[in-house]
Amino acid sequence: MSSPAERYAAARRRAAQASEFPALEEFTSDLGFDLDDFQRESCQALERGSGVLVCAPTGAGKTVVGEFAVHLALRGAPGRPAPAGGARRKCFYTTPIKALSNQKYHDLVDRYGAAQVGLLTGDNAINGDAPVVVMTTEVLRNMLYAGSATLDGLAYVVMDEVHYLADRFRGGVWEEVIIHLPASVTLVSLSATVSNAEEFADWLITVRGETTVVVSEHRPVPLWQHMLVGKRMFDLFHDAAAARKHDVHPELLRYTRDTMRRLDLGEGRSAGFGAGRRGPRWRGPLRPDIVDRLDREGLLPAILFIFSRAGCDAAVQQCLAAGLRLTSPEERAEIRRVVESRVTAIPGEDLSVLGYWEWLDGLERGLAAHHAGMLPAFKEVVEELFVRGLVKAVFATETLALGINMPARCVVLERLVKYNGEAHVDLTPGEYTQLTGRAGRRGIDVEGHAVVVWSPETDPRHVAGLASTRTYPLRSSFRPSYNMAVNLVGSVGAESARALLESSFAQFQADRSVVGLARQVQRNTETIEAYGVEAECHHGDFDEYFALRVAITDRERAIARQGQSQRRAAAVAALERLRVGDVIRVPSGRRAGLAVVLDPAAGGFSEPRPLVLTQDRWAGRISPGDFTTPAEVLARIRVPKHFNHRNPAARRDLAAQVSGTGLDRHSRRGARGRQSGEDHQLSQLRTELRRHPCHACPEREEHARWAERRRRLERDTEELRQRVAGRTGSLARTFDRIVALLTGRGYLAADGAVTDAGRMLGRIWTEADLLVAECLRRGVWDGLSPAELAAAVSVVVFEARRDVDERASLPRGAVAEAVDATLKLWSEIEAEEASRGLAVTREPDLGFAWPVYRWARGEALAKVLASGHELDGEMPAGDFVRWARQVVDLLGQLADSGGASTELRATARQAISAVNRGVLAYHSPA
Repeated sequence: MSSPAERYAAARRRAAQASEFPALEEFTSDLGFDLDDFQRESCQALERGSGVLVCAPTGAGKTVVGEFAVHLALRGAPGRPAPAGGARRKCFYTTPIKALSNQKYHDLVDRYGAAQVGLLTGDNAINGDAPVVVMTTEVLRNMLYAGSATLDGLAYVVMDEVHYLADRFRGGVWEEVIIHLPASVTLVSLSATVSNAEEFADWLITVRGETTVVVSEHRPVPLWQHMLVGKRMFDLFHDAAAARKHDVHPELLRYTRDTMRRLDLGEGRSAGFGAGRRGPRWRGPLRPDIVDRLDREGLLPAILFIFSRAGCDAAVQQCLAAGLRLTSPEERAEIRRVVESRVTAIPGEDLSVLGYWEWLDGLERGLAAHHAGMLPAFKEVVEELFVRGLVKAVFATETLALGINMPARCVVLERLVKYNGEAHVDLTPGEYTQLTGRAGRRGIDVEGHAVVVWSPETDPRHVAGLASTRTYPLRSSFRPSYNMAVNLVGSVGAESARALLESSFAQFQADRSVVGLARQVQRNTETIEAYGVEAECHHGDFDEYFALRVAITDRERAIARQGQSQRRAAAVAALERLRVGDVIRVPSGRRAGLAVVLDPAAGGFSEPRPLVLTQDRWAGRISPGDFTTPAEVLARIRVPKHFNHRNPAARRDLAAQVSGTGLDRHSRRGARGRQSGEDHQLSQLRTELRRHPCHACPEREEHARWAERRRRLERDTEELRQRVAGRTGSLARTFDRIVALLTGRGYLAADGAVTDAGRMLGRIWTEADLLVAECLRRGVWDGLSPAELAAAVSVVVFEARRDVDERASLPRGAVAEAVDATLKLWSEIEAEEASRGLAVTREPDLGFAWPVYRWARGEALAKVLASGHELDGEMPAGDFVRWARQVVDLLGQLADSGGASTELRATARQAISAVNRGVLAYHSPA
């Protein structure tokens, strides 16, 4: 127990702090808990008038600092002049996603009352003139470019999850906001723990002025790491010291090695199921067993991350089938009450299509999925029930980790590999930290737990590396766009716009990296000189001799490439001659074997990619790259006139006909013969080589090794020099190219002024901004009905989750004509972008045209979802709602666009009304 003197001294310190930071003392008196050191330090810096960058782990309580900025704005910050007219000071609280904005809005309303707090997202606009407004970062960016009157009196901007500026799709918005905010605004940046916080802070100081950096790596709730191997749970580390040194628990290593050995010893024992490549196939613990195990050990509620939407839904069904029930009768009654109160606005016939009853059954048992394919209303219910402790186990994709406040006692990772839209990739340390950071609820749990499910592909030492790496670097994804260019030129002029771009974090990082590259160039140059000395030969000029060797190698490669080019041309010509019913042999690759042609797809300017059905029942398109020799027609069979290759039964019957031809699926043709005849240039070079004096040197090969090292280093050094030149002022050069393209197309005048077309482009907020502007200028969408307009504009916003070989079908008539005209405009833009060295605008995607067309015409949800161009069945409801809302957002921009005709603006408003119905019209109660 402290002495009276110590208690008196502590009281003196508290009194001194209260007098120095009265706003903080007032703020903390209502909190009900003591601030951590990093929270107190950040709030004190704010009250002194400094901007702050707060980096702390997930769940550490960073948002308290943002809430203090709200308190300062409402209170009126001391030491700061009041805005003109004595208006109240404002605070904008920005988040990267709408779900987090909605959540933060409700938190602040609970604290300050609905009259003081507003919400602005793409879906909601509530009390936008309030002194405190929660919004997505894009909304604030658009306000800044438009010079909105809502910015008057703005004193604080909180940027929650500011590390999101590394996001390659939307991260640039954060930098635009940071650069463009008035100097009078104090910036509060809240970030996950990043390893280059000081670098980011240095940039913030450069563009925003005084900024205090507060970094905390302390988790308020300790996190224990485990691995589940079969039915046994192991600690990943023996103790905290072992965790710091990445030393895996010896018992875990021993057990996994023994398990691997047992699997390897089973190799070749039987030809039964699972035998083959590695003995008995490993079967990990079943998902119901994992949940049951967590329940018995008191580790629920838990989030189980499965990086697949279908996997999350399947996991819930597996648990239901296993008879799991995690709730009491009282909890089940409360769950049903909450669900029924939240879905009353959704039509009954739509609920059946959405699998409502199966979903409710899972919820009542304490089980749920959470992923982007779900209806947003369903996801919100899952979030609410989980936070209230009524749902005990949620199977989720990684999108849940993007900031939604759903902490759990335990987090389970089923795999350490996820699909990123292009390929399956390993989780990064940052992603692992973000996911496992959900474990441990502050004020509820004494400790959190993270469990990785072991499989033969999972090395515990790799998991230890992920778990021990607490930080990851923040890398800018900022790139100039067409919309940004006209807005910048219009607001500050071309020269000042270049300067603003050069002040971005992206250029700041590029310029810093140049210093290291330049030092590397200098070191390489010195090494090249040393290698040159080693390569010297007393018989003659070895550089000259080595140049002959290089020339011979280059000529041999050129001859080989020429042969490959001729073979590819022959393969293309052979594919162009194919007709429906031709049976061919695919010589290599995963689809090797016999195949029948369903659609020759010849003609046009691109390579032929015939649609075929293999004897293994795979249907898809093949390309010249699949052929090492020209395709040869081996037989012909009859293909039914209206053959549907998506029908499994039809595929089976036709594949049987292919096999019934009796042809061998593998070619017996021998290897290709070598080219006859010697190349004259190659013969001449070899003769010169043999005559050179250095050819007779006994140390010739030793000299050649040093010369080869020097040559490689010279090539690497030249690449470094080009990178130095490319990074210095790289954003400004890209900006100049964009300005030149916009000037050529009439969006900017020759003197740099923004034209009427440019002002129209400056109000289009979409990835395909220039393409939308061109469609408006050319009248591509004029004369369409509301449903047709929704379908036509969908092609510039929609992007399929996975590539589909075939082009999606379109409603006939006006929609098809408008989309063809859009595609033609895109081709023009793409060609000009490529000629100027710019990143090309993404090709329009036709996959959402039918669903939104049918929905806008008033058709039923079941029919709409079934019309999606999906590889694996109908379109998920969550995807439909998300893309439909993006279509509505773009239609809203068209309705307000000065560059659109009066008729088109009216049609856009009608289309918005047609689309905003049923599941789209539903909003959670504010």
